[in-house]
Order: sequence, then structure tokens, then C-alpha cells
Amino acid sequence: MNYFNSNSSSVLKDIILLAVRVFVGFAMLSHGFPKLQLLLAGGKIEFFDFMGLGPQISLILTVFAEFACSILLILGLFTRISLGFLIFTMIIAAFVVHGADPFEKREMAFIYLSIYLMIMAFGAGKFSVDHMIEKKKRASDW
Repeated sequence: MNYFNSNSSSVLKDIILLAVRVFVGFAMLSHGFPKLQLLLAGGKIEFFDFMGLGPQISLILTVFAEFACSILLILGLFTRISLGFLIFTMIIAAFVVHGADPFEKREMAFIYLSIYLMIMAFGAGKFSVDHMIEKKKRASDW
């Protein structure tokens, strides 16, 4: 039995997408902010050296994904582009950085990865800056 009409289930979907975006975005910020502080501290950086780029460049790229892209995700601005960076970062975290670690060390990266993939598939929803921009574009495309 369907308790929702199609309009109310669409609104419910958009509310859930908003809640997931905001919650996961802030959760990832809690990982990105300490890395940002490490980057800004100016001391010797000891961080994973991805593909020989050096620890500082690897840290900058990780901060960009985990901090900047998380803020964009929360806002729903450039959502799919931001998710591309976040998905890539979680793949590297799960399979490269923690590749030899036991599953419980990799589990968080897999959880984030699965949520990011879900948002990538469904989009940011109606309660996002992306939707407002698209709506404004459609209105001006007479």
C-alpha cells in the first residue's frame, strides 16, 4: 500500500537528500578540519605521499576534498563535481592508504564512499543551490 502520493514522496525524497547531504558533509568536515589545521600550522608535514606528489601536495588535495568539497556538498553547490573529488579520496583512503589494514580501519571510508555514490546517483535534490541555479536557467531560457 502506498501511503504517499507522488508529490509528497518527491518532497520526502528531497528532504532526505538534504538531511543526508548536511549530515555527511559535516561529518566529513570533522575529518578535513584537522588536516586543514595541520596544513596551516606550517610545521613539517607527515602525510601519505600519493603517487610521489609529496606529502604537502597530497595533504592539500585531501584538504580540498574533505573540507572544501564537503562545504559544497552541504550547500548542494557543484554537487556532482564535489562528489567526484570526495569519491576519489575515499577510494584512495580505502584501497591505498588503508589497503593493508584490517576492515575496521577501512570501514569508514567504505561507508562514506557508499553514501557519496548514492548522492551521485540521485543528485542534490530540490533543496540545493544547484537546483536553484537550474531553475533560474530554465526560467530565463524563453
